[in-house]
Amino acid sequence: MLNEKSENQAQQDKALPGLMSRKGFLQAAGQVVAVGVAGGLAASCQSSGQAPSYPVPTSGTYKGAGGQQVPTSPPYSPPAEVPADINKPIELEAWKSDADRESAPTPTPLPDDQRVGYALVGLGHLTLEELLPAFGACKKSKPVALVSGSPEKLQKVAKQYGIKPKSCYSYADYDKLKDNPEVQVIYIVLPNSMHAEYTIRGAQAGKHILCEKPMANSSAECQAMIDACKKANRKLMIAYRIHYEPYNRYVREQVQKNEYGKPKFVDAFNCQSSANPKHWRHIKALAGGGALPDIGLYCLNTTRFILGEEPTEVSAYTYSDPDNPLFKEVEEVCSWQMKFPSGVIANCATHYNTHDSRQYRIMTERGWYELANAYAYSGQKLMSSRADGAIVRQENVNIMPKNQFAAEMDHFSECILNDKAPYSTGEEGLQDQRIMEAIYQSARERRPVKLPAIDKKDAFRGPEPTLQ
Repeated sequence: MLNEKSENQAQQDKALPGLMSRKGFLQAAGQVVAVGVAGGLAASCQSSGQAPSYPVPTSGTYKGAGGQQVPTSPPYSPPAEVPADINKPIELEAWKSDADRESAPTPTPLPDDQRVGYALVGLGHLTLEELLPAFGACKKSKPVALVSGSPEKLQKVAKQYGIKPKSCYSYADYDKLKDNPEVQVIYIVLPNSMHAEYTIRGAQAGKHILCEKPMANSSAECQAMIDACKKANRKLMIAYRIHYEPYNRYVREQVQKNEYGKPKFVDAFNCQSSANPKHWRHIKALAGGGALPDIGLYCLNTTRFILGEEPTEVSAYTYSDPDNPLFKEVEEVCSWQMKFPSGVIANCATHYNTHDSRQYRIMTERGWYELANAYAYSGQKLMSSRADGAIVRQENVNIMPKNQFAAEMDHFSECILNDKAPYSTGEEGLQDQRIMEAIYQSARERRPVKLPAIDKKDAFRGPEPTLQ
């Protein structure tokens, strides 16, 4: 009997290759030695470079200090391939079938000391509500400094996001950013009238610049920003987050490869409601204009982005309610058309006094794409339509969402880490400003305004971004 029992135990021990003996397993299951076993298994995996082999024991009992017993199993780590390259994702064992949507790769964030450091200038709605939270989804970027005119706000936000007190600056101290080696990028999130000055000073301080849109209040200011960054040998990127949003990128890809035939007509609008006449957006000297440069710019730039073309003519109309104090200085509504070299007509509109509505439809020879919440921070809904014989197929396209701000900042960080030109260039911002000036001219003069013909595809954008 003794020999028979020993033989059975030996056979059971052989059934657990690469793990532990039967005796060891029973000890781990019944006594408080699980931590030691886990350490042994981890060390075994690290030394061999392989995960535990199948089969894995899945039953046992853990006895707590109070005598309670609960079912348990020994430690087990699923098989995985771990590339040495920090930028390549860990590949876990497959568990889904191809009947469901493929999972995204595991995140590949850079170690903290390898990320690009950002100084955020201006602690208003966009910075506090969107940008600072977005760093949590970033893989290559981190906030390291803040600039604000409010000491109280500056102190509180710095504590919330772990910014060092010595890396908090007033506007009077802005130029001292040049002495902070942790800051590689200055992100300018200020009223439009301040973009040119703080871009130029930031470049002179030796920092790369990410500037919110619209780029500035005039073409001359935009050109001065471009010139200053070139002179300082610093990169300049304009924060066109739509360029990095998955749904808009998908529509662009489908349209440019003529999936439903050539594009023929675009209908786009971006509208929202305002309430505070003292806000800088309603002061022309600070904003440069009203609905057009603030939210209408999305219709303008996204249409150019999707088509890859530049308009040759614009025709526009603006209006402001004379009895509404919100629109004493800036336009309430702007409606305009753009003609493109391919024959596409884009019908665009923007309004500062209607319920939130942001969408476009791209009509092609054999179908259309319609994106609701197209210009919003989240919540995009894409539908497409085409004929298939006697059937009209309308499809809802669901794409895994990404934080637009995180993708935008990480693209710029990648450009800095790898010394590449950004996709959303200063020249791109300048082109939008030139077109907006033509739109305002058309509205004033009540006639179409011609624009210089530009034949090159994506003429003002940098190399195509690599987005993870």
